[in-house]
Amino acid sequence: MRYDIISDTHGFLSPDLLDALKGADVIVHAGDICSASDFRTLSNIAYVQLCLGNNDFAYDYGPSIKRRKMFYSSGLKWQVCHYREHLNLSMSDIAICGHTHRPFVERDEWTGTLVMNPGSPTYPRRSRASMGRIICDEGTIVEASIITLD
Repeated sequence: MRYDIISDTHGFLSPDLLDALKGADVIVHAGDICSASDFRTLSNIAYVQLCLGNNDFAYDYGPSIKRRKMFYSSGLKWQVCHYREHLNLSMSDIAICGHTHRPFVERDEWTGTLVMNPGSPTYPRRSRASMGRIICDEGTIVEASIITLD
């Protein structure tokens, strides 16, 4: 399964991002989507797992969208929270965060949890516009990478 990871789109989905998301099985958004319309656009591409960011307070994405999203997919436990410091790495195999607009992917040395911040495709900081991609095969993370966008 292909999981495309994004965060901090802040009400703008670029043509490059939309093109890169084609073919995703699931889109994981780590908050600050800032647009109910963009949520619908992403939902037309793939199933969306979304958490709220600090700038999402004025938007209504439905009652199931909270500050922390936990789900089970591809035999793995996922956790999505806008702030890295609010992630509980002992609760998941894969933990996704956003907020800083700075991409990284790493393994936590204590828990072995894969932690990713995809950066921002809209307003990158000290990097280029980016997103993440995680490929999983039942119970196994095959690949996790940051993808730069034009």
